Amino acid sequence: MTQVAVKKPADVVDVEMKDVEVKEPSQAETDALTYEDIREQLQVIEKSVQNKEPRFMLRVLRQLATTRRKLTPAVLYRLVRTYIPDSSSAKAQLLEFIAHKEPKEDAIKVIVKSGLPEIYVNLLVIIYLMDNTRLDQAIKCSDALISKVIPITKPSFHMLAARCFFYHSRVYELSGRLHEVRTMLHARLRTATLRHDTEGQAMLLNLLLRNYIFYNLYEQAEKLISKTTFPENANNNESARYLFYLGKIKATQLDYSEAFKNLNQAIRKAPQTAAIGFKQAATKLLVVVQLLLGEVPERHIFRDPHLSTSLKPYLQLTQAVLAGDLAKFSVVIEASRDKFQNEGTLTLIQRLRHNVIKTGIKSIALSYSRISLAGVAEKLQLDSPEDAEYIIAKAIRDGVIEASIDHENGYVQSRDSVDLYSTSEPLKSFHQRIRFCLDIHNGSIKAMRFPPRSYNDNLEDAQKQREREQQDLEYAKEIAEEEDDGML
Repeated sequence: MTQVAVKKPADVVDVEMKDVEVKEPSQAETDALTYEDIREQLQVIEKSVQNKEPRFMLRVLRQLATTRRKLTPAVLYRLVRTYIPDSSSAKAQLLEFIAHKEPKEDAIKVIVKSGLPEIYVNLLVIIYLMDNTRLDQAIKCSDALISKVIPITKPSFHMLAARCFFYHSRVYELSGRLHEVRTMLHARLRTATLRHDTEGQAMLLNLLLRNYIFYNLYEQAEKLISKTTFPENANNNESARYLFYLGKIKATQLDYSEAFKNLNQAIRKAPQTAAIGFKQAATKLLVVVQLLLGEVPERHIFRDPHLSTSLKPYLQLTQAVLAGDLAKFSVVIEASRDKFQNEGTLTLIQRLRHNVIKTGIKSIALSYSRISLAGVAEKLQLDSPEDAEYIIAKAIRDGVIEASIDHENGYVQSRDSVDLYSTSEPLKSFHQRIRFCLDIHNGSIKAMRFPPRSYNDNLEDAQKQREREQQDLEYAKEIAEEEDDGML
């Protein structure tokens, strides 16, 4: 290939491209944009209540996380002055908590169409105070807000009311006074159930379960679950939270199979690109439950970029359990005891000691055809050969190993390995896979959406119309035939 030189025209001049400096907006401009965004959200809230369309309210609540990051005293000051009437007793208190003064305080016309914008603005003030760790002031605002929310019975307001209850409970939790709201939550759950308030019922039930778990009251939480029914039409976020709490309760009560099922469903229902903290907490608990079931967690869980760092102690724990190394298991627990304690998994992890010993016994039975009880005690780091004899006897009775103990000579004699396919293990594995597929099938059917009833009515109308047209055609043919006969 020959390169051909291309000559530039005489009037073409090379121009050097320079970086264009983009001026960042000032804080005042950002606050003005945030204020306008919140005003639009308040209009959508009014539209939702007037048209009785909860989807508009849902649209606003989905933007709450983004709005939360943009809240400043200047924005909240203008919102309070604009949307809370002077007759309201909370206006002066909110302005005092915001602690912001405008250089020139112009007269602002108060916009009051209903009490809903006032409630939403009050909720934003509570979130701002909570984010700035002004919890005493946030509690006062939250108590005043809940007293306004309780009397409202409009169905289109249920979503916003549920979010108000969530932040009310959250403020008390951060203040270390979570037990004080338990009675109120029970009363509101009873009212939400009677009113068929799906959003409020799901939110309040999760808040009560969180309240009980926070104080390790697992028996009361189990009673609450047995006497209530979680609404099937609840959104995925609340369903995922409920399944996570349910899995934690079942795991504490030694029902590991049910806990594993609930935690798996919680992770599937959780948002896949967000809620990283929830996925981390659920995955940590799932790994421990899998180890308690005697299963091996999948490797890709520990390689996930969002989970790898937080799951590092659990990877070390998994390696110690699979190796049957009791010394390494104890080192991992001591090194990460505070982390496990804060995450609420230490009690379950301490139950894994038996699984570590069981794995060690399996490896010893595979490695030695005959070994003394003293040797077993030394390898498993037990206190005495008598402890080793008791543990091995229990493992033989549970079917963990195929061996016999010679008590007189003090040794363990391993038997020949049995064909796995002659046992019930393949049947158990096959049953587990079938149950997993059936659960996915049932969940998919529940998640299906069907057309409204009016759709069938339209189909019936169309069918009647076709029948009428067919009758008209037959009638026209009869008339035409009669006219032909008359002409003849």
